[in-house]
Amino acid sequence: MADAEYVPPPVWVWDKSNGGQFANINRPTAGAQTEKELPVGAHPFQLYSLGTPNGQKVTIMLEELLAAGHAGAEYDAWMINIGQGDQFGSGFVALNPNSKIPAMCDRSGDQPLRLFESGAMLLHLADKFGAFIPQDLAGRTECTCWLMWQMGSAPFIGGGYGHFYHYAPVKIEYAINRYAMETKRLFDVANNRLREARFLAGDDYSIADMAAFTWLGNLYTGIAYGNTREFLELEQYEAVGRWVGEIAARPAVQRGRVVNTQRMPERHSAADFDGVELIV
Repeated sequence: MADAEYVPPPVWVWDKSNGGQFANINRPTAGAQTEKELPVGAHPFQLYSLGTPNGQKVTIMLEELLAAGHAGAEYDAWMINIGQGDQFGSGFVALNPNSKIPAMCDRSGDQPLRLFESGAMLLHLADKFGAFIPQDLAGRTECTCWLMWQMGSAPFIGGGYGHFYHYAPVKIEYAINRYAMETKRLFDVANNRLREARFLAGDDYSIADMAAFTWLGNLYTGIAYGNTREFLELEQYEAVGRWVGEIAARPAVQRGRVVNTQRMPERHSAADFDGVELIV
């Protein structure tokens, strides 16, 4: 169905007021807007993030590594308030030219390494510690395929469905229908896979599960996007529900989900979790 009230002009012009809840941070240009250095803590990994689904992927991975005995994965996590434009500070842009959370610096080697894009961070950590990714070629390939599936799917769920159904200042039937359909299709892809395998990459829990859980799990359990669980009838995806429940019960996942949220804006040691209400 076409929108009869809008005819695109020959040349698009940015309307600064058009963007709803995110109008103050969305713009068609890149680069630093302010001079602002990032804080640096004592640990090998410095994470600058927010507890969104993409941010949770990395904190879950770091907490899983620590729980598995990889002491070298100790990290400091600093909150980046995207609503206030922290992602446009010069220090953050130096780590991530795309000005999106999360961004991370690996200072464990001879030279600091900047890391941006959550999937790249998961792969880097998995390879560095030899954990949560199969070590054989076939298994690694399957895991990487599912990780990239999630990375490619997230814009349809978040920027597509989530925006038009939950955040957009006006409700557009065509847009909501288009992205609701795609989100349900993606749930069906995961459900079909999880009917035949315990986890996305096979028998073992991996970075592919960490990446997909933060998106599918938040929708399935009703955390994300208002009435989405009922609107999309997500309870029908029973295999996804089984998988979500198993992953959500992991203590490291419960810790990782609260880092860089209002419950726990910063994380510098395991002691910071004392007294914090976890997401279970």
